[in-house]
Amino acid sequence: KRRYERARYFRSGQLKPEDKIWTVYIVQCADNSLYTGITNNVDARIAQHNNGKGAKYTRSKLPVKLVYIEQAGNKSEALRREIQIKKLSPQQKRDLVADRPFMDQTAAQ
Repeated sequence: KRRYERARYFRSGQLKPEDKIWTVYIVQCADNSLYTGITNNVDARIAQHNNGKGAKYTRSKLPVKLVYIEQAGNKSEALRREIQIKKLSPQQKRDLVADRPFMDQTAAQ
């Protein structure tokens, strides 16, 4: 709920760009490997990955599918959490995704 409230305030001009909500995300690549990153616009970032304009790692492993998101308070917190997740083993990352799966709302429509 907090994400949508802040997004509404941002669009109305009540939030500054530095107040944008930062998100840590994990995508599953076509080869079933996992890539972790951060962004303040998840939809645009996933589109970048799938258009070959994202991270170098994902360019040869397309398409990618969003499997996990976690909101952070700010960019610094998102970067710290990204580092924590990247230090996990592949199995620990899969367990993290399994414990908190991302439900693609567009697939349900």
